[in-house]
Amino acid sequence: MRRFLKGADVSTLHELEGLGARFRDREGERGLLDILASHGLNAIRLRLWNDPRSEAGEPYGAGGNDLPATLALARRVRAQGMELLLDLMYSDFWADPGKQIPPKAWRGLSLDQLERAVHDFTLESLEALRAAGALPTLVQVGNELSNGLLWPSGRRPAWDAMTRLVMAGVRAVRQVSPEIRVVIQLDNGGNTALYREWFDAYTSRGGQLDAIGLSYYPCWHGTLDDLSRTMDEMARRHGKDLLVVETSTAFTTEDYGAREGLGPAERKGMATRPHLLARVAYPPTPRGQCDFLRDLAARIRRVEGGKGAGFFYWEPAWLPIPGSTWATRAALGYLGETGPGGNEWANQALFDFDGNALPALGIIRDL
Repeated sequence: MRRFLKGADVSTLHELEGLGARFRDREGERGLLDILASHGLNAIRLRLWNDPRSEAGEPYGAGGNDLPATLALARRVRAQGMELLLDLMYSDFWADPGKQIPPKAWRGLSLDQLERAVHDFTLESLEALRAAGALPTLVQVGNELSNGLLWPSGRRPAWDAMTRLVMAGVRAVRQVSPEIRVVIQLDNGGNTALYREWFDAYTSRGGQLDAIGLSYYPCWHGTLDDLSRTMDEMARRHGKDLLVVETSTAFTTEDYGAREGLGPAERKGMATRPHLLARVAYPPTPRGQCDFLRDLAARIRRVEGGKGAGFFYWEPAWLPIPGSTWATRAALGYLGETGPGGNEWANQALFDFDGNALPALGIIRDL
């Protein structure tokens, strides 16, 4: 990596702006990217879904990050002079260790056909970004691949099939530009055994990568000591850069339901699950959030061999605004879930519920 990355995933930004979100810091009301850049953030992560709407055209929500939406945001990121990490999910909506659903257009494809589809989607997406003057500097092939991708074909422990599918994406990235750094991300950054097994299996089958991406949420993924053990072992074992590509922690336990315009049965969010926040060593206060980010960055900088490359704060500006939801009813149908939806993240943002910058942004500036 050329520099220590201090980044954020702001994939919901276009949707939030359309719903009237406004952001402020000590300089007054400004664009979100301007505020982030002035606080030392030098990279942005954007997700890309294949077709985030139902067959009837109903949007799935959560930013609606299809290629046109991602292109529009990517142009703004690159114009800001920030690095861009593109997160290819290879699904029409959320993909994570609990679900890796093939896009509707890819249902029923054989492994050979899926391999071609991954390659072509990756290639076409990157070519579109290049034509728009917004080529990413880093690309994630898949999102939180702990249990594989494109189930059932690439579901762990089908290591051979999984490696074929991931490598189809890697080959497409290399085809577009050898300068783009390939990131492979798992969840649960505190689970060293998971990372050892997964990357040993992947690399032993010829799997390639430039950086290992980790999710680390202290409410789910153990302590910072656990994270450090994983990063140090991966640095020794594989010699790759380590990037915490998703992280956050709460600044309040205040319930923001009244701002969402939803009933209690329609909501999902950390404010409705205080037992998770109780696991975190850092209190859910603005100061606790500051202390967490300061300590997290210190741990990353101390990774063995200087391999700690940076972090991305997940959705720091996802304000609780009516209409911006984790999943619409149409999306829940695609996922095979009953809900609820609502804003998942407002009390873990880097802005308060009114869009005012929190002290943690000042900590990031000074890291």
